[in-house]
Amino acid sequence: MIRDTGSSGIRKEVSVECKADLAVAGGGLAGVCAAITAARAGMDVVLIQDRPVLGGNASSEVRLWVLGATSHMGNNNRWAREGGVIDEILVENMHRNPEGNALLVDVLLLEKVTAEPRITLLLNTAVHEVEKSGPETISAVRAWCSQNSTAYTVRAPLFVDASGDGVVGFLAGAAFRMGAESKEEFGEGFAPEKEYGELLGHSMYFYSKDTGRPVQYTAPEFALKDISVIPRYRDIKASDSGCRFWWFEYGGRLDTVHDTEKIKWELWRVIYGAWDYIKNSGRFPEAETMTLEWVGTIPGKRESRRFEGDYILTQSDLVEQRRHADAVGVGGWAMDLHPADGVYSALSSCTQWHSKGTYQIPYRCLYSRNITNLFLAGRIISVSHVAFGSTRVMATCAHTAQAVGMAAALCRKHGVRPAAVPMKELQRELLKAGQSIPGVRLEDAEDLAGQAEITASSAFVLEEFAPSGETIALDASRAMLLPVGAGPVPVVRFLADVEEATRLDVEIRRSARAGGFTPDETLFRDTLTLKPGKAQPVEILAPLALEEPAYLFFTLLRNPAVRVHLSDARVSGVLSVSQVMNAAVAKGARQEPPEGTGIDSFEFWLPARRPGGKNFALQCKPGIRAFEPESVANGLARPVSAPNAWVAALDDSSPRLALRWGAAQEIHRIDLVFDTDYDHPMESVLWGHPERDMPFCVRDYRVLDDSGRVLAEVRGNHQTRNRVVLETAVKTAAVHLEVLATHGAPAALFEVRCYSK
Repeated sequence: MIRDTGSSGIRKEVSVECKADLAVAGGGLAGVCAAITAARAGMDVVLIQDRPVLGGNASSEVRLWVLGATSHMGNNNRWAREGGVIDEILVENMHRNPEGNALLVDVLLLEKVTAEPRITLLLNTAVHEVEKSGPETISAVRAWCSQNSTAYTVRAPLFVDASGDGVVGFLAGAAFRMGAESKEEFGEGFAPEKEYGELLGHSMYFYSKDTGRPVQYTAPEFALKDISVIPRYRDIKASDSGCRFWWFEYGGRLDTVHDTEKIKWELWRVIYGAWDYIKNSGRFPEAETMTLEWVGTIPGKRESRRFEGDYILTQSDLVEQRRHADAVGVGGWAMDLHPADGVYSALSSCTQWHSKGTYQIPYRCLYSRNITNLFLAGRIISVSHVAFGSTRVMATCAHTAQAVGMAAALCRKHGVRPAAVPMKELQRELLKAGQSIPGVRLEDAEDLAGQAEITASSAFVLEEFAPSGETIALDASRAMLLPVGAGPVPVVRFLADVEEATRLDVEIRRSARAGGFTPDETLFRDTLTLKPGKAQPVEILAPLALEEPAYLFFTLLRNPAVRVHLSDARVSGVLSVSQVMNAAVAKGARQEPPEGTGIDSFEFWLPARRPGGKNFALQCKPGIRAFEPESVANGLARPVSAPNAWVAALDDSSPRLALRWGAAQEIHRIDLVFDTDYDHPMESVLWGHPERDMPFCVRDYRVLDDSGRVLAEVRGNHQTRNRVVLETAVKTAAVHLEVLATHGAPAALFEVRCYSK
């Protein structure tokens, strides 16, 4: 029993002091990925989250799907899904939760964080004060947990602000911006005018369900009474829910930090008024048996403060895809700005302009320029308002935060502040951990695979995709995206059903930018005369030779009188694409920005999601040899200008890869990178997916030494990256990988690395 008879003084709250190598404020995807990365690199981390769950906008409290450079497969960024920890999370969520249940996302994130013994997690704990040891140095943050009435002081030499609003940076005096820059400051043609507004607002969502019996609804008194004040009210559908109502947005003309509660109440008015309209207007008879199941209680924030680093990323960096020596991450979402009046605006709810490809994010954007031990992570990184329109999405935020976590580990290793991290080492360690950095190849002197002779039981040669009997109309221009090596371009033959005599235009295109996938350069064109008939050959024969390997678009231009034969064959690094639009992220099949915005015009060439998106039936002469075993040690672990993967022959029933050295090597660890289809966005909630596991991924495999002794056997793999750590290092002159099963497609492997320690 506890009994206190009272006191004339003031009681103090319970207080706890924590010490760590790194303190991370904010438990959204950025904070989670920064903390996990740092902990795996050997740092003791305190992760401070002011909510009861992790994930921020991805959590069940907001329920926004996670997206990044893949952009719903709606732009020309092929194989662009972010790598590393965020990839691990998305692939695992796909395996466990293809239906997109937001509660399961919460659980997965909690599991990932609590699985790291070096992370101390403080939930329901809000940072409210900082302590500084000098004008440029934070020494501690103070935070309060409302659930256990405990005050925490967290001391560390390094801090990450992943809080979304930049609470640590703001309190510490870090330089920041809020609102849009003028067009003149950075020469940004897309910078908004004052009437459009300087800030993006908040959004809140709701879920409904069908109960199977009539349900009445009485709106609360504060609900919006006149739905017609929302210009887009006719777009409201009873069948929509969650973040399909992303345009329920408000607050861009208010202080998106301090007016958040006011913004929340206005969004509640909108939601309960919209549901009143659905239930009681008489326009939605299908809603008679529906009930309101869930309404968000906190708004999902888009924009507030952006902090200044040693570099501010701008529109030109994105559009021109500028190269940076300190590149540590990738972006690729559209420059996506919204009118400040949000749901009440008569303007289009968003204005999205895409770059022709992915762009680099430099490390100089990820730390404060005037607080020397403060990293920036998530949406508060050092970017202009226009560039923020792209970098703000969650997968991009998580991806750059991984770079922060690894940089913190190198600060500790070398005894330096964030601005002095050795860049080559940072890039190398990030690539080893799965980070994707456009234009940067892994060079690792410690990797023994680079010194090995690499052979395989077979290697796929693209000579033929057999027809399945299924066809698709050329109601849009369509193409096969094929990896062609240096030298003469092969002759590619398709099969077509032709309704009437016609002329078919064919082309070979490629991206003018190496490693890109916007077919803006036409290398060859021809017009073929076709007669009526079934399964006619359509041959693209071009007198071309390539100096370097590249992806080429073998293109059949729109002709509704023609149907192309399809194949059931699927192979890593090969896609069919069409010149179409994705209404989720574009307004047409060709991007045509207004004059003077400084944004490129170009066509979208998009794949379809499985089970659609089948390859064309085709023949290649000579066959395309782009899937050789040596690819697994070239330092590139996804398709770029080539598949960068070993793929076994379609008829190889026992695929096997071998690494051999002239003398025995000591092997302690083997890292493997499989193909989990980087072209798949893997939206985390609501979307729904037909697959749990990607067909190209190796499911079961064994690793053996030079005597045939099994060193490791793995069953049921679905992850991109596997690390095989041997209990005792072995001396062997060879390492063999036996592929026992995949998830459906031919065996594929992006990377093998071997280490003695």
